[in-house]
Amino acid sequence: MKKSFSVLLVVVLTALSFPQGNPARYYNNTLFSFTSPGAMKYGLYGYDNPAVLGTLTQPDLFLTWTNQNGNWNDTRRIGVFAAAPTLGFSMNQEYLFGSKINDYGFSFGTESRSNSVGFGYHWSTGDKAAFGRVNYWTLGTLTRPFKYLSVGAVALLPEQGDAEAVVEVAGRPLGNEKVSLFADYLYKKNSIDADNIWSAGVAVEALPGIRVTGRYFENKNFTVGVQLEFGHFGISSQSYFDKDSKYGYNSYGVRVGAYDRNVVRNFLPQNSYVTMNMINGVKYNKFRLFDNSSTLLEIIDNIDAAKVDPTVKGIYLNLSGMYVNKTMLWEIREKLKDFKGTGKEVVVFMDMGGLNEYHFASVADKIYMDPMALVTFEGYMLGRSYLKGTLAKLGLGYDEWRFFKYKSAAETLSRDKMSDADREQRQAIVDDWYDIAKSEITQSRSITGEKFDDLVNNKFIVTAKEALEMNLIDGIARWDSVESALKKDDNKLVGKNALVRNKMPEDNRWGDKPKVAVIYALGACAMDEGIKARTLIKDVNKAVEDDDVKAIVFRVDSPGGDAYASDIIAEGLKKAKGKKPVIVTQGAVAGSGGYWLSMYGDTIIATPGTITGSIGVIGGFLYNKGLLDSAGITVDHVKKGDHADLGFGFVIPLLNMPIPERNMRSEEKEKVATMIKGMYKEFVTKVSVGRNRSYDEIENVAQGRVFSGQDGLNNGLVDVLGGLETAINLAADKAGLKKDEYDIVSYPDAGLFDISQFMPSLISTKQITDNPTFQSVKVRLDNNGKPLLMMPIDLGIE
Repeated sequence: MKKSFSVLLVVVLTALSFPQGNPARYYNNTLFSFTSPGAMKYGLYGYDNPAVLGTLTQPDLFLTWTNQNGNWNDTRRIGVFAAAPTLGFSMNQEYLFGSKINDYGFSFGTESRSNSVGFGYHWSTGDKAAFGRVNYWTLGTLTRPFKYLSVGAVALLPEQGDAEAVVEVAGRPLGNEKVSLFADYLYKKNSIDADNIWSAGVAVEALPGIRVTGRYFENKNFTVGVQLEFGHFGISSQSYFDKDSKYGYNSYGVRVGAYDRNVVRNFLPQNSYVTMNMINGVKYNKFRLFDNSSTLLEIIDNIDAAKVDPTVKGIYLNLSGMYVNKTMLWEIREKLKDFKGTGKEVVVFMDMGGLNEYHFASVADKIYMDPMALVTFEGYMLGRSYLKGTLAKLGLGYDEWRFFKYKSAAETLSRDKMSDADREQRQAIVDDWYDIAKSEITQSRSITGEKFDDLVNNKFIVTAKEALEMNLIDGIARWDSVESALKKDDNKLVGKNALVRNKMPEDNRWGDKPKVAVIYALGACAMDEGIKARTLIKDVNKAVEDDDVKAIVFRVDSPGGDAYASDIIAEGLKKAKGKKPVIVTQGAVAGSGGYWLSMYGDTIIATPGTITGSIGVIGGFLYNKGLLDSAGITVDHVKKGDHADLGFGFVIPLLNMPIPERNMRSEEKEKVATMIKGMYKEFVTKVSVGRNRSYDEIENVAQGRVFSGQDGLNNGLVDVLGGLETAINLAADKAGLKKDEYDIVSYPDAGLFDISQFMPSLISTKQITDNPTFQSVKVRLDNNGKPLLMMPIDLGIE
C-alpha cells in the first residue's frame, strides 16, 4: 500500500518538475471519457492513463465520434482506441476551420489488478501549430488496495512546453460495479490558464451492461452518458451541456471485441452443448505452453461454469482414448451429478473401456457406443508379483524387518505369496471399490444389483449391440453421428471458451481477491524426487506466511516414503494452525508417509475409493548374495570405523543404484529394529495429536493397515467424503470467503513447458525417471536399510 502511493507521488512530482504555462490539455484530450480513467471499465484503454492497461484481460476496440455540427454522423472529431492486455494504441482526428490534426498514441501498462504502472508516447501529424500540439509522454499509476477504492495518477510530459499532473480517486460503496463515485484534479503551477482543474461524477450499472454516467466540471459544464452492452459489442452516447445547462452536442461510440456483461444473455436460447474431449488426459498441474491436457480443477470449474450459464443445454463428453484414474473420474462424475441437478443434460460417447470408464459414463442421461466398441466388466482386483525366488537366482539377499501386522510393503521381495494380513486388507478395499461401482451404476441405469453381478461374473465382455439390449447404453453411433444429432433443432457444440463465466471481464471487482492456495504433494515422499520436499516446503511456507492466502488446500497423492521428507512438509503445514484453515484432500492414495503428510489438516477429505491409512513403518535390506561372484564383479575398500562399509557395493550403471556387498550384522539389525519401533510410536503419537484422538484409538486402526476412504470415514481417519472441489469449498467457507470472491493459486508451478517432449525418446530418460513406479523403487533403494513410511508399490500406483 505504501509503495503504491509512493509511486503515485513520484508520478505527480515528475510532472511538476517540467516547465508550466500553456492551457491544460488533459480534459481536452479526454473529451470522449465518460468518467475518470480508473472509475469505470478501462477508461480510454491507456490513452488517458496507461496504467489502466494492466487491468485489461481481453483485446478490445472502441470507435467514437462527436456531432458538434449537429449531425449524428458528423466526423469533425473521431477517436479510435484499441487495446490488448498491457498494450494500447489510440488515434484521434480533429478538424477546425479547415485545419486537420491526427493524434496518435502508444501505451504500455504492467499487468496487475491491484498495483499497475504504465507509460505512453503521443505524437501528432497535421497542422500542429493551429491546434497547439506537441509530442509528449505519459506516466501513469493505478492502485486498488481493496474492492472499494481506486487511486490513480498520470503525468503528461511534453517534449517542450507545459506539463500536467492529474490525480484521480474513485470509490465503490457496494464493492462492485453497481455504483462508482469518482473525482479527478489537475495540477499546474499556472492553473489560472486551465479551463478546468477538477471534475467529479458517478457511474451506475443497475443492470448488467447498462451504464449511466454523470460528470460535473469546475467550469459548470457537465455530461450525461449511457452505455448499452450486448456481449462482444456495445454502443454508447454522451451528451455535453454548458454551464447554463444548455445542450451542446453528443458523442457516439461503438465497441467491438472483449465480452462484457449484458442482460441479453438471459434471453438467448438454451441451445449449446459444451464439448469435453478426454483424450489428452487429466492432471493436477500442467505446463503453460505446449500442454493440451486438462487439469482436474479446470474440468470441475468448466462444469460449474456450464451449470450456471443460461445458454447451456448440456455437456457432451467424448471418452475416446481416455485414460484417467478412477479417483479423478469419481470426482468429475460427482460434479456432473451436480450439473444434472439443474435439469441440464449430460451426453457421453464411448468406444473401448472397462468398468472404471463405464462407471464414469453411467452418470450420463444418454450414453452412445461406437458400433465396433466393447466394454469389459472385469470387476476389481489387487495382486502382486513376488520376487523372493528371483532374487535368490540372481544372487541377491533380502531381509524384511516387519514388526506390524499389516505393513506389507516389503512382501514382494521377502515372500513367494500373499500373507493373510495383506490378503485381508486388500480384499476389503476391492470389496469397497466393487460396491461403489455397483451402487452408482445400478442407480444411474435403473438395473438391479443381481443384474450387475451377472454382468460382471457371467457376461464379462459386452458388445455395443448387447449393451443396448441390456439397457446399459441409449444408442449405437460413431462420434460424428452423435455430434450431428446434438446439432439438430438449432443446437450447437461449443468449447469451454464460449462459457459466459470464462470470458466475463474482471472489472466488477477492484484489486486482488483473497486467495485459496491449492498445494499438490504428488508421488513418493522424498527430498528431491516425487513430492520434492526440499522445494515443496518453500511453497508451503509461502502459503502459510502470505497474508493474501486465507486458506490452504493440500492435495495428497502419495504412497509414502522417507519419514524425513514427510515430516518436513507436515510440520510446515502445522504452522498454519490458528492462522488459517488447512484442508487436506486425498487422491488415489494417501497412505503411510502420505497419511503423515495429511495428519495435521483441520479436515481430511477422501474419495470413497481412496487408499488411506497404512500408519506403520517398514524396513528391509537388499544385499549381494552371490550376484557379484557370478557376474565376475569384485569390489574392494579401505575403512576406518566398524560400520563404514555398511551399504558399500556395486553401483548399477545409469540408474545409480547401489547393491551392498554384505548383509547387516546382528548388532546393526538390532539398532534398525529399535529405530523402526520408535518411529512407529512417534507416528501413532503424531497422528493422535493431529486427529485429536487418544493413542489407543489410533493404534487400533494402525499396524500398517490400509483402508478405503469409505472405511477411513467409518474409523475416524477421514472426516468427509469428497474431492478437490469439496476441499476448496470447505476451505473458503472456513475462511469466511464467499463463492466468486476469491482466486485459487496452485503450487508448485509446473513450469513453462516440458523440455523432454522435444528430445528424441531413445536418449531421454525423463519418461523413466518421472514414472511413479520407478520413483517408488528408487526411494526404496536410496533408503536401503532405513525405516520407511512406505506402502506396497502396486497400491501406490493407479
